[in-house]
Amino acid sequence: MAFCLLAEVAPAESKPLELKWNELSSMIAGHRVELTLPEGATIQGEAVAVREDTLLVDVQKSSGVKAYPKGSATIPRASVNLIKLERARGSAGRTLGTIGGVLTGLVVGGYTAAVATDNASTAIPLFLGIATGISIAGYYLGRAADRRVTLIRVVP
Repeated sequence: MAFCLLAEVAPAESKPLELKWNELSSMIAGHRVELTLPEGATIQGEAVAVREDTLLVDVQKSSGVKAYPKGSATIPRASVNLIKLERARGSAGRTLGTIGGVLTGLVVGGYTAAVATDNASTAIPLFLGIATGISIAGYYLGRAADRRVTLIRVVP
């Protein structure tokens, strides 16, 4: 029941936010970004700074490992057209998801252990496994509900 409240339907492809280069810094600095460059490489990492002609990114994942290995990288301004910005909005989703997951896990795990087995040596691990698994799933559902993705198109 609690999971239904936390499940988030992916919105239809929305129109990207259009910003000028000098407006980017306040929006993306310190946040996780994903860039797809004209040569086809995809870079994921934290935007460190927006300079006059480059974007400084702490690369955590890259499809073009030779051109952009993990660590600090400078992306030329001409290569930055579309930015996918990920931000967390509070912790209410994680809190509710974890609470819902724990409660649901206790109920489902207890019921399953009571109905499925007759001895404690099998019921206890079964209960703990189910309760833990559902609790963890609740946390991750809540975390997904907290995450917001914004597409930014850089305009001249």
